[in-house]
Amino acid sequence: MLAENLLDFPFSWRGDQLPAEVEELRSSTPVRRVRTIAGDEAWLVSSYDLCKQVLEDSRFSLKDTSAPGVPRQYALTIPPEVVNNMGNITGAGLRKAVLKALNPKSEGLTDWMRWYAAELVDGLLAEGAPADLRGGFADPYSAAMHCHILGIPQADAPRLMRSLDIAFMNSACPVTGAKLNWDRDIAYMSARLDDPSTTGLMSELAALREDPEYAHLTDEMLATVGVTMFGAGVISTSGFLAMAIVSLLQHPELQAELFAHRDRIAAAVDELLRINLSIADGLPRLAVQDVRLGEVDVRAGELVLVLVEGANFDPKEFPDPHTVDLTRPNTTTHLSFGGGRHYCPATALGKKHAEIALEILLDRMPDLQLAVPIEQLVWRTGFMKRIPERLPVMW
Repeated sequence: MLAENLLDFPFSWRGDQLPAEVEELRSSTPVRRVRTIAGDEAWLVSSYDLCKQVLEDSRFSLKDTSAPGVPRQYALTIPPEVVNNMGNITGAGLRKAVLKALNPKSEGLTDWMRWYAAELVDGLLAEGAPADLRGGFADPYSAAMHCHILGIPQADAPRLMRSLDIAFMNSACPVTGAKLNWDRDIAYMSARLDDPSTTGLMSELAALREDPEYAHLTDEMLATVGVTMFGAGVISTSGFLAMAIVSLLQHPELQAELFAHRDRIAAAVDELLRINLSIADGLPRLAVQDVRLGEVDVRAGELVLVLVEGANFDPKEFPDPHTVDLTRPNTTTHLSFGGGRHYCPATALGKKHAEIALEILLDRMPDLQLAVPIEQLVWRTGFMKRIPERLPVMW
């Protein structure tokens, strides 16, 4: 295909409306050639069936997207070997410890989340409206939860959060600050391994150093688990929660339904996950073999991007996809947590995190609404997640 016919991707950073290109592509060319931020070519997949095929087919590799010389979405902001992080954790024999830490049924975790979410909201109420529900609630709630899970001081959350603004950038060229942040955060987590006051997952990882079975693990490998869990966990949960709140405020009828029927919040979280637009780019996979994908022959070495919002709004899978329907029989089959071997291991935790947050907001702020017209929200650009820079609300 001629370069001038390539579509530039991503299409839009706005999180309050589905980009117009999505439905047009899905209906006409569900596997379409695009130009990435890095200037490379890729296949963009936008229908549910084909997105699911890519995520579940081992011929499409996540690990190989970080190989030298392959087409890229954008410049890497983490070491190449960390891209397939959960695969690395599994290979190092740490999967069991990590999954245990991410289990929302861990003793006391949901009680702690409920307490801290209420603390944050009560603080906003005391200050009075309007308030920034992202900076004053979604971000600190997510950061503190991950500090709690990792067993590191909550007071250190702001310094770790600062790294995320660069770590999750979509840039055409390498960013100097990314390595500075990475090295600083690895040093921080390494120090936690030797700190007797450390608890949680970092304490469990530190204890493995005394086990001959884990002699192959270095402090840097263990610290990498902490850095990546905090970064990926916080940016995903806080980003989704901020966007779920935006969607809730765009659907006052849903807000009223949940206020009257709290038992429907869990179902609402899945529908809000389906319609949320927090994933600003495509989930990347590199074809390691030639594969027939729909009507297109994808060649080995080509980059494929799974457009989650295309799949989640596909009317063939989700009839009347723009309607929030808590009675959908397949409400949990959305692709917002990925799929296949790289299905997000923190799915249950992410859902419980949002569920508790919405419960607390409905309890403490029953008349929650945007404090500005939605057109006035400022959306972050060049970022892996769609998030409003601020989320001003009143009640």
